[in-house]
Amino acid sequence: MPAFTVSPTPSATSLPKPSAPRPPARGEGHNTYGPSAGIPAAREAVAAEYTANGFPVSADRVFVTAGTSEGIELTLSAVVESGGEVLVPMPTYPLYTAVLAKLDAKAKCYRLDPSRGWMPDLDHLKSLVTPATRALVIIDPNNPTGAVYPAETRRALLDFADRHGLLILADEVYGDLGFDGPVEPYGLLDPDAPIISFSSLSKAYLAPGWRTGWMAVGRSPRLDDVVGAVRKLADGRLCGTVPMQYAIAEALGGDRSHQITFRKELKARADLTVRRLRAMPGVTCVPPAAAFYAMPRIALPPGRTDEHYVKALLHATGVLCVYGSGFGLPAEEGFLRIVFLAPLNELTEIYDLMSSFTAQYFS
Repeated sequence: MPAFTVSPTPSATSLPKPSAPRPPARGEGHNTYGPSAGIPAAREAVAAEYTANGFPVSADRVFVTAGTSEGIELTLSAVVESGGEVLVPMPTYPLYTAVLAKLDAKAKCYRLDPSRGWMPDLDHLKSLVTPATRALVIIDPNNPTGAVYPAETRRALLDFADRHGLLILADEVYGDLGFDGPVEPYGLLDPDAPIISFSSLSKAYLAPGWRTGWMAVGRSPRLDDVVGAVRKLADGRLCGTVPMQYAIAEALGGDRSHQITFRKELKARADLTVRRLRAMPGVTCVPPAAAFYAMPRIALPPGRTDEHYVKALLHATGVLCVYGSGFGLPAEEGFLRIVFLAPLNELTEIYDLMSSFTAQYFS
């Protein structure tokens, strides 16, 4: 039976392969430890990329990390003390809540509203701020919903953070995968805001296993101490994956034509996914605008949970989704995350199986 995958590997999904980047082969002298903040060529390439996109960043405020995840963990470790609070979207990427729990800090979850295209509920967000709040996490384009926030929502989030003196942690790893084209960085709206942006080669360059990401710290003086703290933390773990760092400059400065095809193919998969899901009994779905996720909702019978549906679907068909409670949503609300990276013909077969199962589930 086919199953949804969670890893965007070209061999598994028939997605377009980038002609670059390539890490150096063994024997080219790049298998030693490197600078803890990253090799200069990679840091300079990342800084140039952000600056060209309207968010001026200097290379000495860029850190190359083992994927975006390490950058997020370094940053939270630097800015949040025991008992501190961070505003995190819900549904959320579970890394944030896991790291905050490890730090004995608290995630205060602000609601993303499915009735408004998974946009942030700004009124709910305002109700969560306390004197212990240190930062606002924004995941845009969003995982797990695939939402992209319009300019007015982005501006409202920046204004909110400014009013409350919060740092902005902008998780922008899907920025190149907007169906209508690359999504502009938050720093373009206000280059002087205290924004720390995270991204990587994992998604738009189809190289998740390389574990090669970066964090770019904006020019706001409020972030100077963060730069110093992250540098110390980075020193403590020696360095990132050095051979892979040589691919960053080649990727960011090279041919990106594969991304045009990639975005078109993702949009086709998204359209098929939404159309087929909405045709199933008891299923609704907000159309995603980026990345490769959809977050449908199943109108569960009384007493059932999202986990019950997901496990029953898996046992009956071999099709695997992720239940929404894994992203912090109430189990009884029936949300699921679907990864639609499989080829269209496989997705069609998958949705045939899912449709038949769902009809039986409600009968």
